[in-house]
Amino acid sequence: MATPPPQGPYADPRARGPYVPPQAPGGTYGPPGPQPGGYVHPYPPGAGGCRVCGAVPAAPATVRGHQGLIVLMRFLSAPGPFCRDCGTSTWRRMSADTLWQGWWGPLSLFVTPVTLLLNLGPRAAFRRLGPPAGGFRPPLDPGRPLWRRPAALLFLVPAVLLPLAVAALLVIGLVAGDEERAADTLAPGQCVRNAGDWHEQDLRVVPCGAASAELRVTRLLEPGATCADGEFYADLKYGPGGVRTNCLAPVR
Repeated sequence: MATPPPQGPYADPRARGPYVPPQAPGGTYGPPGPQPGGYVHPYPPGAGGCRVCGAVPAAPATVRGHQGLIVLMRFLSAPGPFCRDCGTSTWRRMSADTLWQGWWGPLSLFVTPVTLLLNLGPRAAFRRLGPPAGGFRPPLDPGRPLWRRPAALLFLVPAVLLPLAVAALLVIGLVAGDEERAADTLAPGQCVRNAGDWHEQDLRVVPCGAASAELRVTRLLEPGATCADGEFYADLKYGPGGVRTNCLAPVR
């Protein structure tokens, strides 16, 4: 009777046949440890394949995230390598989370934009990769683009409203400045209100139809002349060192 070939770790590897893959600890085939679905993966983690699915090609890029916690903060990172789909999925998820979790703190207001900019490098690296192949499991679903995710839309609304608010404030400031401004010089027909007292006049130019209009400029007072009864004098700076006196009458 023929003696069966020895078994175990000291068996002759040629006795297993040329097409039988080597056994790993635990009785499974492929890389050490259980493999999802029993698939034999030729590129185990750490051997150049994607750390999530094992597919190649993969880029050794690190995706980062940030969380602002009012006083504290958290710096998150997911080191590669990643294939194209797993890397894109990780980048979109962590960037979307950072867009709504990263602003809650004084320092986080500055760290969050830097984190999002740093993630542009890994994103570009993933986009240069070809389709993933040879993995021991399916790659992650990249999902919807970043700017179509609710977390990004929550950031997009204030990001759009902020410039609009600044523009509105500038317009309001310009309009208010046109409606009421400190009077260095006056011309006949203009209307003013006095924001001070008559010893320390602080005349502000306002529309004559405004409820705040108190006085109307009647004329420029010539040297040696006087204002009529019921009129007020207004001495304003005119040119370097000069003084211009106007006569003002109450608005009726």
